[in-house]
Amino acid sequence: MKVAAEQVLCVNREDIFPDGAWHGFVTDDLERPQKVIRESHFFKPRAEVENDPSFQQIIPYVVFRHRDRYLLTHRLRASSERRLRKQYSLGVGGHINPGDLSAGDPILDGLKREWEEEVVYEGRFEARLLGFLNEESSPVSKVHLGVVFLVDGDSPNIKIRETDKLAGELLTLDEMRIYFLEMESWSQIVYERLRMGES
Repeated sequence: MKVAAEQVLCVNREDIFPDGAWHGFVTDDLERPQKVIRESHFFKPRAEVENDPSFQQIIPYVVFRHRDRYLLTHRLRASSERRLRKQYSLGVGGHINPGDLSAGDPILDGLKREWEEEVVYEGRFEARLLGFLNEESSPVSKVHLGVVFLVDGDSPNIKIRETDKLAGELLTLDEMRIYFLEMESWSQIVYERLRMGES
């Protein structure tokens, strides 16, 4: 979908950050931000909000793990998100569009659609909320709020769907350490959290 025409799910920045924006990965008091997203979300053209931090675009971000190995992906030159090309990512994520709300939950419905769009996986899919991620060091991250989930898969058989845009493999946290400096900022934060032991 062309960015100019795409409608994306947003919340007002002041609604999600009533006391000012926090920075990093938050794992406590997760009910309030979920409630704000479910009750106060709206859709706006992506082209209008991509550079306007008064709106936070909500991005479900799924980390996949099978035993002690995690899916690490690498955006290729054909990736539609120009600003993140060639970077590594520890999560699969993307915008929530109006057509995603089939079951009535903007977060979980968006998460499932994005997951199915990016990967082919026939094992068990149970997503557990780890926390919310806000990081404002780049123009991309400043207008997005990550809702981070962990999927503990019962099978290692996972494949990237659009292999011209993305590559991926299962690695332990130790094995992927060499890619840390090439990871997008969200993935660096999630990686550090996982090394500490996710809650």
